[in-house]
Amino acid sequence: MGREYKYRAFISYSHRDEKWASWLHKALETFRVPKYLVGETTNMGSVPERMGKVFRDREELSSSHSLGTELTQALEDSACQIVICSPNAANSHWTNEEILTYKRLGRENRIFCLIVDGEPGTETECFPPAIRFLMGADGVLTDTPAEPIAADARSHADGKQNAKLKLISGILGVGFDALKQREQQRRQLRMYIITAAAVAGMVVTTGLATTAMLARKQAVIEAETARQTTDFLVGLFAVSDPNEALGNSITAREIMDKGAARIESELDSQPVIQATLMETMGTVYKSLALYPPAASLLESALKKRRDLYGNEHLEVARSADRLGEVLKLTAEYEQSEKMYREALSVRQELLGPAHIDIANSQYELADLLGRMGRYEEAEPLFRKAMALQGRLLGKNSAEYAKSMEGLALNLYDQSDFDGALPLMREAVALQRKLHLTQHTDLAEALNNLGFLLGEIGEDHESEILLREALAMKRFLLGDMHTEIALGLNNIALALYYQQKYDDAEVMYREAISMQRQLLGNDHPEVAAALNNLAFLLYEKGDSGAARTMMRESLEMYRRTVGNEHTAVAGGMGNLAMWMMENGDYDSAEPLLYEAVGLRKKLLGNEHIDVAGSLTLLASLLIETARFEEARTAAAEAKAICLLALAKDHWRTAGAISAEGAALAGLLQFEVAEALLLESYLVLSKDSGALPFFVANANRWLEEFYHGRGEPEEAEKYRSF
Repeated sequence: MGREYKYRAFISYSHRDEKWASWLHKALETFRVPKYLVGETTNMGSVPERMGKVFRDREELSSSHSLGTELTQALEDSACQIVICSPNAANSHWTNEEILTYKRLGRENRIFCLIVDGEPGTETECFPPAIRFLMGADGVLTDTPAEPIAADARSHADGKQNAKLKLISGILGVGFDALKQREQQRRQLRMYIITAAAVAGMVVTTGLATTAMLARKQAVIEAETARQTTDFLVGLFAVSDPNEALGNSITAREIMDKGAARIESELDSQPVIQATLMETMGTVYKSLALYPPAASLLESALKKRRDLYGNEHLEVARSADRLGEVLKLTAEYEQSEKMYREALSVRQELLGPAHIDIANSQYELADLLGRMGRYEEAEPLFRKAMALQGRLLGKNSAEYAKSMEGLALNLYDQSDFDGALPLMREAVALQRKLHLTQHTDLAEALNNLGFLLGEIGEDHESEILLREALAMKRFLLGDMHTEIALGLNNIALALYYQQKYDDAEVMYREAISMQRQLLGNDHPEVAAALNNLAFLLYEKGDSGAARTMMRESLEMYRRTVGNEHTAVAGGMGNLAMWMMENGDYDSAEPLLYEAVGLRKKLLGNEHIDVAGSLTLLASLLIETARFEEARTAAAEAKAICLLALAKDHWRTAGAISAEGAALAGLLQFEVAEALLLESYLVLSKDSGALPFFVANANRWLEEFYHGRGEPEEAEKYRSF
């Protein structure tokens, strides 16, 4: 930054917005910068490990006529200023004075805005006058409108989490995605880990147990249902004709398919047993990651139970809960949420406010909301589940420990590392207390703690814990188990982030080999591991092998989770980008069109991932000289980015660069040049920008000036 500052930032706000200032102050001072960014030099100086001290004046200014020496000095000692913008701030004399004072220090470009209420340019104006207008050379505010770019913490805009990351990215001078993308990449992997562990540890039950509270007549019905269910399941595994098998073993899938067909054809006159078996078989299909047949059976079970009992019944709640699990795994989040909320509502109505099943519903719903990125909604549900489990089962119960882990991971999702880490350590300590010998729950807690430590750069302790978790699982489960493969994958990821690529590759390949033996050659867990290894190979420079493996992963995802899944859309985009780098536009084009359509269907038309696919598509259309189509795709991508991100964000710049290249192809040279230069300045300086887009921006400028007969200008952008 040229000089050492006492404070990383000065927060200016109306004291009516004290709650927001308090939240932001804590969020900034406790934020841990990702290790891979530390030490990088940006336009804001060297990136530190911590944000450092943030100044927040806690006293109301009322009787004074000037800011005073202390506040003026604090402003001078602050590297940046953050203005919390609301109608309160817009009408605050002292907030405006602080902004004017900071601008007069010549630091107008170091002021960052956070909108918490109101609307710019309306009756509920949120920007103070000193933000809305430019400062003149004489230190007096002019009537020339400024164009403030703000993070927007309101729920319908960026939300608190993304708004905070946008502010931090500006303060540090790093790209928003340099913070956000790594967080999402790790979060997606963690969610995959938790899902796999849950599947591996699942116990399938028929749900036919009775309680002492049931009437005798109901108990007799339940007992007869259980007997008939048992007879059905035993018969399912019997080989009636030895000649039919011809010495071949019968696979679990064949048994399941046979059973599903028999349920439909043989039990139509016994809907209670039919619904129970549909739910049981659907749950088993889910455990084998056979999601389409699982969803079909569970939907049928739910419908039959609605017909039998109506909507307000505990059996209906359980069916809705089970269906919600499968829909969550297939990324049908909206329908999954509907099922989970129905299950929770019915249980609350029938069981009262204090029942352990309600805590379980709250936990599952919180997990789903986390997958949807709705972390702030998820947090209170985790806390409610913890509180209820603590009250009913005690704070030394296994259920309480698991909810504590869930809350810790939720705080991590909100980048509250200082809140997440001690909570996860507490969860591990409780698991050690509960399990004096080795246990799978303890191993999973160690794994999660290792994950969090890796996130904050504590690589040594992280690897120790991950290896302890793996050793524990080997002792409990043997050397051949899906959890062992998962542990290998986790350690491989830790090695990958330490750039120990050769060691990581060995572990990835061992994990994949084990998964293939245990799960077969077609399974989502195998597809995920192949995806991870593909990125490793790409980092090692073996782009051909990376493309081959990504293609294999993509096709496996299609076969196992269906064509309409976020993992499929992501795989198509990655593969298409690598194909384009290799000049294979014919193969990349259908993938990109499919990715755009799929992401719009799954995520909506204004999601940032849709913009990413559109920018890739625009790049392809430029390279194949379809400039009008490219301009349309790039303009759509830019519009989406400007709704969600800053104008100087690298994703926005990538779309602008593509729009400029398309306009150059349409011979609109003046506008094209401005866009190409504007975007290049952002992309070339942002370490978080994807190399693909940086290389394109560089090459398109070189080609632009070469085509205009300006070799000296073209030379400045010759590909490096």
